[in-house]
Amino acid sequence: MNIDTINNDLKEAMKSGNKFDLNVLRMLKSALQNESISKKHELDESEVIAVIKKQVKVRKDSIEEYEKYGRTDLVENLQKEVTVLSKYLPEELSESEIDKKIDEVFAKLNPTSMKDMGGIMKELQCIASVADMSVVSSKVKDKINGLN
Repeated sequence: MNIDTINNDLKEAMKSGNKFDLNVLRMLKSALQNESISKKHELDESEVIAVIKKQVKVRKDSIEEYEKYGRTDLVENLQKEVTVLSKYLPEELSESEIDKKIDEVFAKLNPTSMKDMGGIMKELQCIASVADMSVVSSKVKDKINGLN
């Protein structure tokens, strides 16, 4: 996903008068520009994906909070935003694909204890753009604990 696609979709939303998508894309573009300014270089594809994932995560966290307090109006709005933002994310790996990748790394590194967790996660950074790393981390912990 590159920034040009987002800019093109932003223009299309302006032309079609789709105010909701327009506002979401403007927020996303602003977040991308802020990240680019803070890093002092143009964002590459993995950095763009990371920013989009962060925006989705913020909205999902807000959805949880709003659900606790019964604010269904805000929940619906945020769910629509998540839907719009998710269009710009690559398809996530399935559970079995994540397990397969973890197995490959375990075969390569032969970990023996939790001390090896850092090395394993470093090897698995290659799937960070297409997998939820908190899920990957918990699966790795479970697998390491299963070794003992």
